[in-house]
Amino acid sequence: MGKFGMGQPVPRSEDPRLLTGRGRFVADISLPGETYAMFLRSPHAHADIADIDTGAAATAPGVLAVYTGADTVADGLGDIPCAVPVHGRDGSRMPRPGRRLLARNRVRFVGDTVAMVVAETVEQAVDALQLIHVDYRALPAVATMDDTLTTGAPQLWEDVPGNVAFHWQMGDEADVTEAFQRAHHVTRVDLVNNRVVPCAMEPRAVVARFDPESGRYILHTQSQGAHRIKEALANHTLKVPEDTVQVIVEDVGGGFGAKIFHYPEEALALWASAKLGRPVKWTGDRSEAFTSDTHGRDQRNRAEAAFDAEGRMLALRVHTTANMGAYLNTFGPAIPSQMTGCMLSGAYAIPAIFAVCEGVYTNTVPVDAYRGAGRPEATYLIERLIDVAARDIGLPADEIRRRNFIRPEQMPYATASGPTYDCGDFARNMEDAMAAADWAGFEARRKAARSRDRFRGIGMSTYVEICGFEQEEATILFLEDGTIEVLIGTQSTGQGHETAYAQIAAEGLGVPFERIKVTQGDTDRIPFGKGTGGSRSLPVGGPAVMETVAAVIARGKLFARHLLQAGEEQITFADGQFTVAGSDHNSDRGIGIGELAAAARDPGNLPPGEASPGLDATARYATKAPTFPNGCHICEVEVDGDTGALDIVGYTVVDDFGTVVNPLLLAGQVHGGIAQGIGQAVMERAVYDRESAQLITGSFGDYPLPRAADMPPIALSFNCVPCTTNPLGIKGAGEAGAIGACPAVINAIVDALAPLGIRHIDMPATAETIWRAIQSA
Repeated sequence: MGKFGMGQPVPRSEDPRLLTGRGRFVADISLPGETYAMFLRSPHAHADIADIDTGAAATAPGVLAVYTGADTVADGLGDIPCAVPVHGRDGSRMPRPGRRLLARNRVRFVGDTVAMVVAETVEQAVDALQLIHVDYRALPAVATMDDTLTTGAPQLWEDVPGNVAFHWQMGDEADVTEAFQRAHHVTRVDLVNNRVVPCAMEPRAVVARFDPESGRYILHTQSQGAHRIKEALANHTLKVPEDTVQVIVEDVGGGFGAKIFHYPEEALALWASAKLGRPVKWTGDRSEAFTSDTHGRDQRNRAEAAFDAEGRMLALRVHTTANMGAYLNTFGPAIPSQMTGCMLSGAYAIPAIFAVCEGVYTNTVPVDAYRGAGRPEATYLIERLIDVAARDIGLPADEIRRRNFIRPEQMPYATASGPTYDCGDFARNMEDAMAAADWAGFEARRKAARSRDRFRGIGMSTYVEICGFEQEEATILFLEDGTIEVLIGTQSTGQGHETAYAQIAAEGLGVPFERIKVTQGDTDRIPFGKGTGGSRSLPVGGPAVMETVAAVIARGKLFARHLLQAGEEQITFADGQFTVAGSDHNSDRGIGIGELAAAARDPGNLPPGEASPGLDATARYATKAPTFPNGCHICEVEVDGDTGALDIVGYTVVDDFGTVVNPLLLAGQVHGGIAQGIGQAVMERAVYDRESAQLITGSFGDYPLPRAADMPPIALSFNCVPCTTNPLGIKGAGEAGAIGACPAVINAIVDALAPLGIRHIDMPATAETIWRAIQSA
């Protein structure tokens, strides 16, 4: 479809609206009679609630209601469950207490929600919070994985002895043990995957309304999937029929995994609205985001690899301890176990893998999916391990990878970690990245840096991601004004879905790009959807749009045959035009799709046997297998030996995302992911006080994010090998930058410091951390 079709760098159609202040976010929504909610959050990490006195708050000016956990119990509200439990190594199901909407009897982390105030104004609600008196009986708290596993540690849950939430494993331990016994060389490394805070630009917010006439609950919220929130509200927290709940999601200022979950404020605001008969609005601030939104990562890994005499890996053994926080959140247990475990093979032909994961409770914010959700953790582990092994064995970093890569001719390749890769050329990605980064000329740059008293290093990482799960549904509607509306159940949080889906639909239907309108995030208008997460939107939503396009064209041929009186003659479709086969494209034996859609709306134009007018159609696409994006990152750094200050002086990426819908959108996703990966690698870390379990890094004053000046120029190119697991060949790209960045950066820093005998440095590699490593060396 020319410059607006598939593969074209179309500027984002949503940007003019967003950049001129015409976006519609939850905080922009105001309803008649609106009231305002605020939440009292626990200042203690672990305490019994002996009593809550809400009397003074309830009678304060403007206050309409004060609610506690006892009120939620009295009204029969439910807890937020863990949706994806994992089985223990003996096959047993893990205990999984739900997250309370409002704490009952005990709080388990700083920020746990204790009470809710609803008032006429925000200021009155804030003032009333100060009047609530809670008699806390402080209990000992545990903030770290080491402390929670010590004998005699405070217990978070009575039915979870030792604070071990689950003990998961995969693989054949005997096979791996045998491989280690015959290995020529074994490399071991201990790794920390630091806890991070998602920090979306827009903090969470809700506007809730109960309509007494219809008995329906209407929620405006920020989410990566309106349907997930609807299902959770209906089935778990409000416990009402699903058809009484409508969830609306409009513009969302960033998600990164943390906005795919159901949070207490959503259910509480709807419940309060029903009790008060008025809309309830809550807008969270940044402090609440730090202490009540889910955190990410927080794993500790012991990784071991066995190699033969040629430097080929024989086996991999991994033991992971994962901090789950105070509650098992929606997908929390699956991230460090199943999702990390399934990608431990990386890009390598590893014959045997055995992995164990212990998930532990601590008095901290729950940990769940964060951009990549297990895939970055697996890639960091295997890419650090293979880099350390290269130095131990005496092989160049590229050569040890080359010897271990899965080769294209081995595809489809069943990995020892579970998934079967359908395609990919991992060696080509690396070779192209090395050429683009001038890997061969690096030693001259290192020597020049030493003449300036700086240490220069270069590091690479390769990655394979698994994504594109479940199914998705799309609907195409032909509106009377000529607009073609695409309805779909994924949810943009800044990725550019409005543009990408419009490109697919415009090319398939042969209509101008500008005529396509994409709608997401309304469970009344869109009956089915699985949301956005796991880089699934285009690999699953894209084929759903194409299936719907095919359904439209099939209906169009039916109507065109009838209107053009074609009889048994074949109808063809191309460039937006239905034509009787053999006719001139401009003859009267053809009709454009817009004209046909208008005619098809008239019941008088129904073909024989057809019951419904119009070209509108709905189709669902279900994946048969996931997709596997892959690539290579190369990072080049300089370190000041006197201060530990780090400069990232070069960054090169070669990615294989299969079919590319829009290279502009794709570059934006990769750049953003790399920024988050660099942030985790060198500056971001959520830190809790070990004694009190208070979050020390609870604001941007203590928790740094990368700024423009911290980002290097990024040289990005693609090796496009279309996947075989979806009809468009799209592999997914939203998380890839964050997956490849951390190991590339740390490998480069270690390479810079290797002449000093430094073998490993943990994330975040801050200037102080690097300086201390240099001093110790």
